Amino acid sequence: MAQPATEPAQAAQGPGTAPPVHPVDEKLPLARLVPAALQHIAAMYAGVVTPPLIIGQAVGLDAAGMTRLIAASLLIAGLATLLQTLGVTNFAGNRLPFVNAASSAGIAPMLAIAETSAPGRQLPAIYGAVMVAGVFCLAVGPFFGRLLRFFPPLVTGVVITLIGVTLMPVPVTWAQGGDAGAADFGAMKYLALAGSTLAVILIFQRFGRGFLKQVALLLGLFIGTLAAIPFGMADLSVLREAPVAALPSPFAFGAPEFQPAAILSLCIVMLVLMTESSAGMLALGEISDRRSDGRTITRGLRTDGIATLLGPVFGGFPTSAFAQNVGVVTLTRVRSRYVVAVAGGTLLILGAFPVLGAVVSLVPMPVLGGAGVVLFGSIAVSGIRTLSEAGLDDSSNIILVAVALGAGIIPLAAPTFYANFPAWAQTVLGSGISAGALVAVLLNLFFHHLGTRSRPAVALKSS
Repeated sequence: MAQPATEPAQAAQGPGTAPPVHPVDEKLPLARLVPAALQHIAAMYAGVVTPPLIIGQAVGLDAAGMTRLIAASLLIAGLATLLQTLGVTNFAGNRLPFVNAASSAGIAPMLAIAETSAPGRQLPAIYGAVMVAGVFCLAVGPFFGRLLRFFPPLVTGVVITLIGVTLMPVPVTWAQGGDAGAADFGAMKYLALAGSTLAVILIFQRFGRGFLKQVALLLGLFIGTLAAIPFGMADLSVLREAPVAALPSPFAFGAPEFQPAAILSLCIVMLVLMTESSAGMLALGEISDRRSDGRTITRGLRTDGIATLLGPVFGGFPTSAFAQNVGVVTLTRVRSRYVVAVAGGTLLILGAFPVLGAVVSLVPMPVLGGAGVVLFGSIAVSGIRTLSEAGLDDSSNIILVAVALGAGIIPLAAPTFYANFPAWAQTVLGSGISAGALVAVLLNLFFHHLGTRSRPAVALKSS
């Protein structure tokens, strides 16, 4: 892979001169550093605030609670990204331009946990399960390389596709106003605002260039919110009530509760997140000309586990890699980990100023609905793209994908299908992601591992 201008300098090195700096360890001048970091923030910001927005709405948080939840998500994302890029000795951090933040993959299982928990105890049940999932990641991380064969693109493709598909009802509800019990739910004013937001995003994607195209989602949210203000659909009082600067309080939403079914559900999701992180590290290793070995992946997954374990203390959710930032590195060819570290530091600062989180929380539900169609639809497309690499010319693989997708879509198509099952089964199977992942893993074992010495399933790819 072609190197930047450091290679000619290496050829001209004489005795006693300092060795050239690898692109990953390059410290860019401020004029290049800041714009490059801003691109990463633009690519990740919508994804970072999506989990707290969805979960906060689902559990009925007020404006102040939403502000705290968003601030906590930004804070944990900043800390995790700094730990990942800068590292701590040989214990944690892959030292690659790698972004860590709350993953959308955990949203559907957490919504299922919220639905089966008593009012006021939804977040404690979610946070207890997240903390155990973090411990699970720390325990399994050092051995995860041996488990990757059980999570080929065939399995991860099914799970990623289901993440996008099962989340699609969320933006549809948002587009109709967000409150299904309201008298004006589904009113044309809401649908028009959602459609206008989607149109703005599509226009910037079609005609925008460079940075404008990358931030099309944010621009859609911004313009949609501005359009909603004259019609009274954006509550600006949130800005007046939010504190300017404040750190999240430990266990502000209640002490964690540990429910076995909820824990099982999120541990399954954690395995998927670990697979995504491993794939991201392999991809960045190739893009950055610094191949990721087993130790690099172990340190990276340990960072995921630490952030997932400690995040709930302040209001965070399961943490993993952000694939969109791998795309930014690919597009810009700026491979310095210090660029991403600056982006992480910026997220940390944003999390320390709740008023900035309040700016995000005032985005009207219909505007989020229009943007959510793009956001969650793109997740499903990523899964389809992964499945396209999974050898679907094999009839066994076709059956595996068909059955796993069917199992994952059952809770979406028939929400009461598992109503007579025990509570623990409803939590696990009631989430399309958990149900689909469980079926995909079991069928992968059945077709490709148990009682056969045939070729293994396609290995995890780094692209």
